[in-house]
Amino acid sequence: MKRFFKKDQEDLTGEIDELRQAVLDIKMPGSVEPIVLKEVDRLFKISPSSAEYTIGINYIDYLTTLPWNQFTDDNLDMDRAEAILNKDHYGLDEIKERILEHLAVRQMKLSVKNSVLIVDDEKMTRMNLSHVLSKEGYAVETDSSGSDALERLSGRHFDLVITDLKMDKVDGLMLLDAIKKNSPSTEVIIITGYATVLTAVDAIKRGSFHFIAKPLKLDEIRSTVKSALSKKTGMNHSKSPVICFTGPPGIGKTSLGQSIARSLERKFVRISLAGMKDEADIRGHRRSYVGALSGRIIQGIRRVESGNPVFMLDEIDKIGQDFKGDPASALLEVLDPQQNSQFIDHYLDVPYDLSRVMFIATANTVSRIPRPLLDRFEVISMSGYTVDEKVHIAERHLIPKAIEDSGLTRFSLTFTEEALRKMIREHTREAGLREFERKIFSVCRKITRKLGKNTIDPDALEITPKAVEDLLGPSQYHFEIAGAKDRIGCSTGLAWTETGGEIIFVEATKMMGTNRLILTGSLGDVMKESAQAALSYIRSNTQTFGLAEDFFHQQDIHIHVPAGAIPKDGPSAGLTIAVSLLSLLKGRPCRRDTAMTGELTLSGRILPVGGIKEKLLAAKMAGIKTVIFPLKNKGELSTLPDDLKKDIHIITAGELDEILDLVLKEA
Repeated sequence: MKRFFKKDQEDLTGEIDELRQAVLDIKMPGSVEPIVLKEVDRLFKISPSSAEYTIGINYIDYLTTLPWNQFTDDNLDMDRAEAILNKDHYGLDEIKERILEHLAVRQMKLSVKNSVLIVDDEKMTRMNLSHVLSKEGYAVETDSSGSDALERLSGRHFDLVITDLKMDKVDGLMLLDAIKKNSPSTEVIIITGYATVLTAVDAIKRGSFHFIAKPLKLDEIRSTVKSALSKKTGMNHSKSPVICFTGPPGIGKTSLGQSIARSLERKFVRISLAGMKDEADIRGHRRSYVGALSGRIIQGIRRVESGNPVFMLDEIDKIGQDFKGDPASALLEVLDPQQNSQFIDHYLDVPYDLSRVMFIATANTVSRIPRPLLDRFEVISMSGYTVDEKVHIAERHLIPKAIEDSGLTRFSLTFTEEALRKMIREHTREAGLREFERKIFSVCRKITRKLGKNTIDPDALEITPKAVEDLLGPSQYHFEIAGAKDRIGCSTGLAWTETGGEIIFVEATKMMGTNRLILTGSLGDVMKESAQAALSYIRSNTQTFGLAEDFFHQQDIHIHVPAGAIPKDGPSAGLTIAVSLLSLLKGRPCRRDTAMTGELTLSGRILPVGGIKEKLLAAKMAGIKTVIFPLKNKGELSTLPDDLKKDIHIITAGELDEILDLVLKEA
């Protein structure tokens, strides 16, 4: 029995020694390694049959498999990165430019050499140190006295100063005091042939990084200088940007993150935050829990075995919250560049550096992201695609993929541009590409089936508008409204939704009644208030509009926004409602092919709105000829691409009465 126990002890000792060696080999950060080694030592005091021993073994094993010092080198070739981004995605110029800016900053930082000033009254020492450090890649300058060094330092900044201790007038300690007073970030190394313990202690207390005795050993100089500048060198690994892509579904937010990882040659990891309600999913569980795990952030980094991946936080606007905590609040530390270098996962219980991770979040709208969390992001809005862009993307990406997936690569299947435009306008209604892609795949599958039944000529596979109608059926959507009848009391407005821009109609009618304003169409509080404000503005300016002062007496006015099953709200319908009311009261039809957006004040001013690009896209898709935007949106309109503004007349106005004759036809 004793021999058996002794053998178990030897096995236990061997296992723990292996763990200790694994911890030492992984070279954890200086603040982490002692804590982990202490945990290893605790295992000696725990019985191997206890659950606590198993938890301890698993914990240490988990720590040793984390990529503490494993980083991929960024490929900083901007031409290559631009080519990859352009190949994978059409348009999206703002986002591509932001990634290229990041690469340019990295290139610039890495091209800057650390500057070193050598101060010594011995010429040979200056020459030797200058020669050695210049070969190491540092930018080296020399001075022969402390006075000259002080003069040079008054107009220049150096990352490191190596100074002799004994010099005339201004010695090494005086120079050290002056440097730490005027430039605390500059490191100082003191060298001397008169080294004593008291002098060394005094120099270290005053802020010297190190104290080296002469004669100098070159290896010691190299390692000390490298150690002193390690913090500066680490700054060259600039903090990665924290970006949030916002835009309608199906425009390529997630795939863009993958392209960014490819262009940088970084690992890519993605987690979905949709419906996440437990704070422990981000921070992990404490080890006191049975089945405790680290959070999803640490799990992802461990899985890709890299400390600087591109980490995508998908659907961040759909994150949940309940009694288990608030995951959005837990993300504050993860995404703050000032805090995430010391991120502590509850399971790890030691700091882990996340500052080199490039976090990219995606959201359909920023309105549901908590304000403190949104403040951590650099938000880049992604609008929907124009018809021309969708056609280009289909020809370049979607059709080749659909042909390959449908087994049609040996056939010469082609889509005419007119057929693609018909599919976009009449069979899809979206800002993105998902439904359009499904329709292309559907056409290819139907062609494959027809080929299998020999009911189609394999040498004449061209998809024309007629073929689209035969394969997909009659039109599902009718966007062309330009030819629709102009009606009294029916105005055309532009709205923004999570899925992109939309055309809305506001209808108004009047009847005998008791001075009531009736609002229908699933309107939210903001739109109801906009309707009341529009009516009040008109009633207070009856002379301006040529209306009878008692037009509302013994009358009910009913305002309705069709598609009543769809809730509607937002601060941009006031102008559309006012125009609908004026059309009704003046008996002048509204131009159906003229759409507008803007909020109206009680003084008649038109306030600026958001979603300009999305609304303009919706107007073009619907065949609108003229669009009216608030005057204060003029600057944003000037930044939109010319092809988006082509074939549509854009008017900006600051007051309602400026555009009344443009919108209303003569009775």
